[in-house]
Amino acid sequence: MNFLAHAWLARGGSDEFLWGNLIADGVKGSDLSAWPTAVAEGIRHHRRVDAFVDAHDVVAEIRRRAPSRQRRYAGIALDLVWDHFVARELDLQAQRSPLIARTYRLLKAQPAPARLATLMPVLVEQDWLHRYVDFGFTCRAIAGIGQRLAGHNHLAELVPWLEKERPRLADDFLRLWPEVRQALEVRGSHGEAR
Repeated sequence: MNFLAHAWLARGGSDEFLWGNLIADGVKGSDLSAWPTAVAEGIRHHRRVDAFVDAHDVVAEIRRRAPSRQRRYAGIALDLVWDHFVARELDLQAQRSPLIARTYRLLKAQPAPARLATLMPVLVEQDWLHRYVDFGFTCRAIAGIGQRLAGHNHLAELVPWLEKERPRLADDFLRLWPEVRQALEVRGSHGEAR
């Protein structure tokens, strides 16, 4: 899962909890004592979501289907593909999301950790979370991440397979997402709007 899915799952928590979920990939290590409690809880929640998804049978099946040369990169691509399907479920092609507005407000309010510091302003300015509804944009984002990784761009090579597999991936999402939501969606008084 990527930013949009993590935001959706964490939307019932406080702003600090949501922000922790959003910046978690930029935080190294298990010692979170330097972070405010709610932010640290958000970081831990993000990590539980990632572990749950990565260990899920649906994801294991998809990885087995992926081309062998790019298989080890499939998890990175799938994180963004899941955001595409979340965006479609939230009907973001037809409406603006109060959740995304809240997410962008939080990302603008304080700087992300160094590992995400250059990405977050671009994500907000270019409105990536709404744009994930477009599978072409999602695939370009996947290829762009591959450009930032050292060595050959295996993620760009994975894009044609993702495009061909899109209908099956949509079915896979419908099997995976309800289980992720049931296990890890935070319900509360904050930000229940889509």
